[in-house]
Amino acid sequence: MISYVGCSAGLLKSVVLAVWGGAGGLALVHFTDWRLILDFVPYINGKFKTED
Repeated sequence: MISYVGCSAGLLKSVVLAVWGGAGGLALVHFTDWRLILDFVPYINGKFKTED
């Protein structure tokens, strides 16, 4: 069991906001076009190049 007796309310709120922000960011990437997001990742963006 985790005890939050020694933690301040501000610390707990910041942890909760960080978790919600991370989950929201992952949901945004999941529901948008993956190639649009991955074009900004240096190693992966070369895998999507097409020869026209």
